[in-house]
Amino acid sequence: MAIANLVAQIGIIVTGGAVRLTGSGLGCSEWPMCQPGSFTPTFHGESDLHQAIEFGNRTLTGVLGVIALALVWAVYRRRPTASRPASLKRLALLPLIGIAIQAFVGGVTVWVDLHPAIVGSHMLISLALVAVSTYLLLRLASPDAPARAASSGRFRTVGGLAVLVGVVLLVLGVVTTGAGPHSGDATEPYRWALDPAFISRLHALSVWTFVVLVVVGLVLARREGNAPALRAWGWLLAVTLLQGLIGYVQYFTGLPEVLVGLHMLGAALTVVALVYAVGALVTRAPSPPTADPRLPRRQPDSSAARRDGESSGCRRTR
Repeated sequence: MAIANLVAQIGIIVTGGAVRLTGSGLGCSEWPMCQPGSFTPTFHGESDLHQAIEFGNRTLTGVLGVIALALVWAVYRRRPTASRPASLKRLALLPLIGIAIQAFVGGVTVWVDLHPAIVGSHMLISLALVAVSTYLLLRLASPDAPARAASSGRFRTVGGLAVLVGVVLLVLGVVTTGAGPHSGDATEPYRWALDPAFISRLHALSVWTFVVLVVVGLVLARREGNAPALRAWGWLLAVTLLQGLIGYVQYFTGLPEVLVGLHMLGAALTVVALVYAVGALVTRAPSPPTADPRLPRRQPDSSAARRDGESSGCRRTR
């Protein structure tokens, strides 16, 4: 159920991107109704496609809610997860709460005629839910011992900086999209009063800073012999470079809708990879047992020591 939840959280970003890229943001002119007096689209003429795309995205929100409810039930009622710590089980509530918030934000988006700030926050909340869902999946697969460092302090510092820069580049990516021709409504092609070229370069600068941090993390993982971190940060670098390639190609080819949609999918996958990369810097495996200092130290066997001494004496005599 945790895997299904993560896949659905990524999927709704893709369908939300389809709404935006086809100019279907106001395909349903009301919320929670689709059209005045009707929860479902009333198809007529040229608006049929926009209504179907927008209503399909709303329908997927309902499916995502059902999955989130099933996940909560599974975590609290299914064995052996039901016996695991309460802090872990409470994580399963966050996707459900986030979906409710997203439904409200989606309604506000329609009410304010796709204001770019609300549209952008809609995307950022989805990315945050992807991060939470990934962390939940990571915790479910880990033991319940307290977290302890599995890497050096400087490596963890690089991980913290990667998270900070990652948040900045995601925010700038959302702003960049809002400043371009795919704002969500075909009748209002440019919604942010920003220079698209300038904001794109600023976004690219944050991406290259992120790449440098990921490369540093890979070097530290190799030096410290941290195989899980080496694998996780390697995947993060691969996803980031692919995402950067898509970004540059879409920029120099006039922002075709398919590439912009793939870039939005790549943003979600970058979040997944980043969570796993940072998660590899700690471990919850039980620590090895240590001797109790209050117990007396075990003395060597006197007979064994005597035999060792005799053997040594025999060797000296020879």
